[in-house]
Amino acid sequence: MAETDGSVREPHGPDPDEDGAPMGGDHRIDIAGDASGTVIAGNHNVVIDAHGSTVNLLPPQERPRPVRRERVALVPRRQREPVGREADLEELEGALRGHGVVQLWGPPGVGKSTLLRHAARSLEPGPDGVLFLNGAHREPEDLAQEIFEACYEAPGYAPTGPELRRLMTGVEVTVYVDDAELTPERLRLLADAAPDASFVFASRERSLLGESADLELRGLGRAAGLGLLERELRHPVPEAQYAVAVELCEVALGRPLLLLRAAGLARPDTSGEITLPRAAEIDGLVPLLFDRLDTAALKTLHLLATLRDAEVDPEHVGALCDVPDPAAVCGRLAGLGLATVTERGYRSVADVLPEVRRRFAEPVAVDRLCDHFARWAALATTTPAQVADHGRALEVVAEMAERRGRPDLAVRVARAVSPSLAESLRFGVWGRLLDQGQNAARQDGDTTAHAYFTHEKAIRCLMIGRRVVAAVLLAEAVVLWRQLGDNEGVDAALNAQQYTPPTPEAPPLGESPAPGGDPGGDPGGDLGADLGGDPGSMTGPEPGTTTPDPVTTGPDTGADPGYDPGTGFGHDPGGSAGYDPAGAPGADPGRGWADQGASAADPTTATAPNAATHPGADYGAGQGANPWSAADPASHVAAHSSGAAGTAGAGGTGATAGTGVAAGAGGAAGGGAAVAATTTAALWASVVAVVLGSVAALVIGVVVYQELSSGDPTNTSSTSTSDLSSPSPSAASDELAGVWQDAGGNVFLIARSGDGAYEFKSQGTCGATSTVKVTGGSGRYSGTMPVWDESTCGKTFGDARLSIDVSSDGSSASVEVTVPSDGSWECRNCGSQTWARQT
Repeated sequence: MAETDGSVREPHGPDPDEDGAPMGGDHRIDIAGDASGTVIAGNHNVVIDAHGSTVNLLPPQERPRPVRRERVALVPRRQREPVGREADLEELEGALRGHGVVQLWGPPGVGKSTLLRHAARSLEPGPDGVLFLNGAHREPEDLAQEIFEACYEAPGYAPTGPELRRLMTGVEVTVYVDDAELTPERLRLLADAAPDASFVFASRERSLLGESADLELRGLGRAAGLGLLERELRHPVPEAQYAVAVELCEVALGRPLLLLRAAGLARPDTSGEITLPRAAEIDGLVPLLFDRLDTAALKTLHLLATLRDAEVDPEHVGALCDVPDPAAVCGRLAGLGLATVTERGYRSVADVLPEVRRRFAEPVAVDRLCDHFARWAALATTTPAQVADHGRALEVVAEMAERRGRPDLAVRVARAVSPSLAESLRFGVWGRLLDQGQNAARQDGDTTAHAYFTHEKAIRCLMIGRRVVAAVLLAEAVVLWRQLGDNEGVDAALNAQQYTPPTPEAPPLGESPAPGGDPGGDPGGDLGADLGGDPGSMTGPEPGTTTPDPVTTGPDTGADPGYDPGTGFGHDPGGSAGYDPAGAPGADPGRGWADQGASAADPTTATAPNAATHPGADYGAGQGANPWSAADPASHVAAHSSGAAGTAGAGGTGATAGTGVAAGAGGAAGGGAAVAATTTAALWASVVAVVLGSVAALVIGVVVYQELSSGDPTNTSSTSTSDLSSPSPSAASDELAGVWQDAGGNVFLIARSGDGAYEFKSQGTCGATSTVKVTGGSGRYSGTMPVWDESTCGKTFGDARLSIDVSSDGSSASVEVTVPSDGSWECRNCGSQTWARQT
């Protein structure tokens, strides 16, 4: 996490770098319970409480006034200068002078981190300073918050998206982001958050085509490669070994990581002799290095491999491995090219994992890991920043617990770290741990924990401006707290409800909602916040479309004091759907290793199948049986796609996404029959299109209407008209009608109409809706739906054609959306996707 005093960061001692080269007055309110801290997000003052947080609206005069720091110097740890990179450094310096954004790219092990760190320390900083950040497993929102905290003195404050951009305008800092494995869209979002800053992104692939200066980093030349070998050997290459050294450099393609390993095997022994490994052994250096490791180093690698691609501070290595000097052990492993060092700790190099599995039949015991991290998070000396820095490790540990059939341990970890993650204002990682905790609580039947995670997810949605989603989650939380007889929880949830749109009445299936569009009384504005797309693609409230909200409208606070327009970046950075596994380093969608079985290629390292020339290539796939994959299949749970867990909804084909409202409804439905029996829900699908030019992208999504039966959330005797937790009665008798879910986790309802067709609702900009009908039989259906021009309210370009092919067993459907075009506009959201029937 960024340091907030603007000082230069100097960690302990020299350590090897990622690629192998060694290197040196808040407004407070009181509630009952144990509150761990108070933070301010946008217009909301939030008291973080381990029992259930509460929220209060801040009057304008009481909101923070961030103070700009004179100069920023958040630099990486010291290192020795990279060998043979003078020309690359000069090229990077020139690119920075001529462009606002530079992308440094190249395969794993080529030295990107070494060069990036050296550049951050040696090149001329921006007029207002320099920052070095680690982007691994972090959303652009969290990185933007870190940049803000480095540039401004405003502890415990997260501004809204527009306010952040206003504050960062004119701040001319140079920001270096290592492991920036984000999609182009998210890289743009991060750069836009600080419009006058210069950015250098280091990544495996070139992705910002035509939008940045691109610098491809290649392997070292022969002379530089030999120089690196000699520096690591601390001895000139003997004449008898010169030809071997040259061949090693050529076979390794000049990759510093491989040369580092070769030097680790060839360092002089007590007799002073140096013997380099043969070039033919280049892809077998890891087992040879393992044979030379002592017990402490092997135990450390065992832990790092168990935690997959997560970084941990050496203090955890010492505690979990009983290693007396863990920093020194981790430093040695990094010096041998077996571990990677980042600004947040150490992690295992990907191609080391198979050898660890071969030598250790089982990963580190999950109960020990969970107990350690839960206790550590609860210590008074553990800061929120430290917990946030270990977010990926916490995710991996919680996931391991679920898959090992111990959801109770996952609940314990997630609940222990949630208050600190909230206080850190890193909403992305907080959202993911809340998702995991809620899912584990459902598996374990822990109603108290389920209520807590649902409540906190609602508070988080309020903090990032997703008020409609928060309304749905708070309605569920009230039900759960009342079922538990927990008046304190009920009071906290009801307190937060006053800052959300009122829960609307559900219209009969097939009827349009009341005019105004947004069911939450926040038409136009909040719809854009909840759709889960680029905020630039959303229109704000249109004149004449806003209906006063009796809850949030008052004489003193304005028309909509609880809504933070543009909070965040227009999509939910947390939740299983909001996080982009394809764009995150080392992303593993719940399978891969420790106990998940063999995985597909690891996107952080899978650059080629040849381990010699691509030292980071993934070994999780195609390597035979995984000795760490013997988990009970019964404990292999589905991905965290249930309910409010995923509020962003990045869809399966990349062409569609769902609204956070849909995700929230799914969470309510997944809460069990007790919740579903008290809730009336009507769902419909919303399909909208994209027009190029001045019209931006909208998404295929869902709008949810929900009300509590008889106005009494505790009335469990009432029945639900749409109980998604029980089998759909239409699934057996009607092959299309029923509840469906797309690859992004978005849930919607198709119903049979009176004329024998099937229908659902299609919603456009400004709340305009129409009924989409499809007809057919024998598993094949077709129809049309309107394509809206987002630049004008209610205007359509024409109709898109919808084709639905239901599988023979009725469990899934292939969906194709196509649209004729005269070339003046394009439907980006058209294409193919797969729906799954929910039973």
